[in-house]
Amino acid sequence: MYVILVANQKGGAGKSTICAHFGALAEADGKTLLVDADPQGSLTDWYTSREAETPLLAQADANSIAQVLDAAADEGVKWVIIDSAPHNAPLMASLMSRANVTVIPVRPGPFDLKAAGKTLDMARALKAPIVCVINAAPPPTRESEPTVVAEARMVLTSMGAPVLPGQVSQRASFSHALITGQSVTEYDPDGRAAGEILAMWSAVTKLAESFPRKP
Repeated sequence: MYVILVANQKGGAGKSTICAHFGALAEADGKTLLVDADPQGSLTDWYTSREAETPLLAQADANSIAQVLDAAADEGVKWVIIDSAPHNAPLMASLMSRANVTVIPVRPGPFDLKAAGKTLDMARALKAPIVCVINAAPPPTRESEPTVVAEARMVLTSMGAPVLPGQVSQRASFSHALITGQSVTEYDPDGRAAGEILAMWSAVTKLAESFPRKP
């Protein structure tokens, strides 16, 4: 079983959005459980509007996450994707220590980059595998990625953070999909948004499979 945590100590980074789209893609590869560990419940709200019965969803907190993961393993779940609370450092640290890899979505702006630094520091202290995803960015042009994205990538790299190639752009189809309880790969499978999220998911799965998870 592979556990992917999506985390950032700043709210509004797009964690729930990433989790929802990753969850639908993961289900195509094996039984998948989404875990909503954020009291705000955005991932749960998306799930309740969803017609499809998969992926599965559970809610968890610091006291129940171990039992949730143990039950998932017993039930043959292949992928667990966890949406974490932004302002609960102890819970985030506990989740990081249990994940194969932690995905840190980062919007290309100064406040978001500063918050990402705090999350990176936590991961380093725990020796937890991490990777950053530039999220909600201006769409790229045919020639190159937007300047603000290139600058954000440079800042993250200077922090010593691994950053996945490409980006997840700010596109209306992401929101339209979530409103209808879908992932963007279900809503518009041939669109650019679907291509971006699929590329990120493919890279994240390779990382998760390369890192062993602590019991």
